[in-house]
Amino acid sequence: MKNVRNAVIALTLVVGLGSCGVNQAWILNQNQNSTEVHLGSNNFEVLGQVKGSSTVDYVLIFGGTNRTNLYNEAYAAMLKEADLTSGSRTITNILTEEHVGGVPPFYYKRTLTVSGTVVEFTE
Repeated sequence: MKNVRNAVIALTLVVGLGSCGVNQAWILNQNQNSTEVHLGSNNFEVLGQVKGSSTVDYVLIFGGTNRTNLYNEAYAAMLKEADLTSGSRTITNILTEEHVGGVPPFYYKRTLTVSGTVVEFTE
């Protein structure tokens, strides 16, 4: 009986102190562009990092948008922050990260973040 009680206490501690979040990172080309640039001279300047995020909440596995729409919202926010219309700019090294947290299946929150490096060509 004492062993069963200790096992239940240990299991309760593991479940209670465990993390409910899950992280996932995708490093791949989501938009399938095949532009090729040869950097033979120092004709570019790295302007910095840009980031866009989108979040959706689910209650009892209902609610929010699907993953594709979530990605599109985060990507659009990143493009808006990059301000690609002012000069010869592009975004490189695009990274997509996803975090899912909460207490599934009752409530969970999915956050998708897209980040990249803005490069401006000077010549």
